[in-house]
Amino acid sequence: MMMQQLEDTSSLKSFQLRAVHRMLAFNEESSLSYENEYQLPPAGSSHNQWKILIYDAACRSIISPIMSVQQLRRRGVTLHLLINSEREAIPDVPAIYFCFPTKENLARIAQDCASGLYQRAHLNFCTKLDRGLMEDFAKLVIQSGSFDRIASVHDQYLDFVCLEQSLFSLYKSNSYQIINSSKTTEVMMEQIMTDIAYGLFSVVATTGQIPVIRCPKGGAPEMVARKLNKMVAEHPTLLRKKASLSRPLLVILDRSSDLITAVQHCSTYQALIDDVLQHNANRVEFQVVQDPESTRPKTVTKKFDLDPDQDPFYKAHKFQPFPEAIESNGTELQEVTAREQEIRSTTSSNSKSKTSADPFRGGGANDLVSAVDSLPALLDRKKQLEVHTSILQAVMNQVAVRDVPQFFELESALATGQYKNDLAKAKKDVLALLSTESKGSAEDKLRLLVVFALATTAKTSDIVDLTGAFIGDKVATTVMKYLKQLRSMHMLPSANDMFQEMSVQNDDKGGSSSTMLSSLMAKATTQATGLLAKAADKVTSMLGKIHKHHATVVVENLCDFKGEDETFLYLDPKVKGDVDVTKLRTTVMTRATVREVICFVVGGGSYSEYQNLQMLASDKRRITYGSTEVLNAKAFLQQLEALGHD
Repeated sequence: MMMQQLEDTSSLKSFQLRAVHRMLAFNEESSLSYENEYQLPPAGSSHNQWKILIYDAACRSIISPIMSVQQLRRRGVTLHLLINSEREAIPDVPAIYFCFPTKENLARIAQDCASGLYQRAHLNFCTKLDRGLMEDFAKLVIQSGSFDRIASVHDQYLDFVCLEQSLFSLYKSNSYQIINSSKTTEVMMEQIMTDIAYGLFSVVATTGQIPVIRCPKGGAPEMVARKLNKMVAEHPTLLRKKASLSRPLLVILDRSSDLITAVQHCSTYQALIDDVLQHNANRVEFQVVQDPESTRPKTVTKKFDLDPDQDPFYKAHKFQPFPEAIESNGTELQEVTAREQEIRSTTSSNSKSKTSADPFRGGGANDLVSAVDSLPALLDRKKQLEVHTSILQAVMNQVAVRDVPQFFELESALATGQYKNDLAKAKKDVLALLSTESKGSAEDKLRLLVVFALATTAKTSDIVDLTGAFIGDKVATTVMKYLKQLRSMHMLPSANDMFQEMSVQNDDKGGSSSTMLSSLMAKATTQATGLLAKAADKVTSMLGKIHKHHATVVVENLCDFKGEDETFLYLDPKVKGDVDVTKLRTTVMTRATVREVICFVVGGGSYSEYQNLQMLASDKRRITYGSTEVLNAKAFLQQLEALGHD
């Protein structure tokens, strides 16, 4: 499931990072001439002067995943403070403000200027500053006599959070619940759709590329698509930019078209981290019991910040099935440890001819010096691998205790229609797992029941029978109440065409998945990982199968000009009105190959959906995934529960 990516400099994250760098250089284009941050003039110099960064919580979320404190320091940022916090005056240093253009934020900025907190104020808003707010702000600073402290005002259009190179979120919490709630008024819905369209406009403006927009007709995707199309078409400068030979394809989908992916159990390393551990904005937290054999074992909380783009192990294995990630961690850790011991042994004895396998033999002092110089980098790599060992251990603990593979296997069979001709057996197998107290948590069982209700054409009476396994569970009862409402209104799509199953070729592994797993866990018992070898049989089913999710199938069809290509709306900001797809398909002119895809899901996305889409990525095609929010199954079930109370 791994893929080759295009150059990092062409990713959405790189575009956003360059925009933030320009902002921190007081919006001077010359700041982008440096190839990397180590070529920057020294912080505090005339070309990289000291400054203070003032942001609100939302804009802090934008900067945190793409820049560390150390990187901010290299860009001359001495302090970074929240706009609503109590701040001391530093009148000889300029301040860069980065925030949403709200009435409260503008009032606070005006107050700072009136108080003379900073030398000059450079204002940067992450989305468009409305004319009314701008006029009100101007009145405030003019009345206080502090207008001359405003150095510049910029609309940055950075209203999205890049969690990694090809993954972004608009951080619109509870989006599925709000969009589908009966309590959401028409005015509220209009505002929500506008906010989402502005977020996507930020993505378009940041990349500077005008996309072709495709979406299903009707509902939230079309509302967002039409608003976005209008925003891009009416922007004074975007359409003037020189177009590339291949324009991006922006596909806007609705979470309601595939609820299964949002609740189904997953099998890959990164998706499992998000599913079974506490994970938010690339920070993972979990508890570890120290000295479990002692009379007073101590529980400590571990926290790690993960970098999906710069951490070599995570970047290489985040999309892999979990057992393969375990094996790779053990193998790499063993290799690094052996190399470390080899270097230490060689330097301590100062001998260059210990064994015939010694890589330093015959190389002289230069090889020895080179080996010693490489030791710090080797130790850093070992430390990173040990971090992943801890995380893998924590994930494996949850996987084993909750019997996640059994739920994953049964849900996959349901989702891909393997029970299509035998619903009685499907009900029997689901009931057997729901009724076994030792299997899974209440949440795991509810997720299985939801998949059964969504993926099959079972009678309502069958759903009621299975819901009986949750006697006294108000959450399950409420969630199923909402799903039964959707079923009764025929608002659930058929799962038969939603998922496609394909086998994964493991030519380089050899043998069956069970053979591979046995080998994997045999190694784990002897390597430094020590990852619950006794639970080996519980993760066997996580190998060898990948299912193309609904979003993956749709994007692939649109790229190949088939399937949804005939039925989806086609909007082009460069063309007035809707494009007639029928005429486009029958024209003799060849349609350009799709090189760049942005798939956006209204109503919430997930890591499993993001990773599944990467099957379509290659060295010639980038797939970027975004959603109103990225959430795990637990958070999505909470939204379904809230809708059940409507």
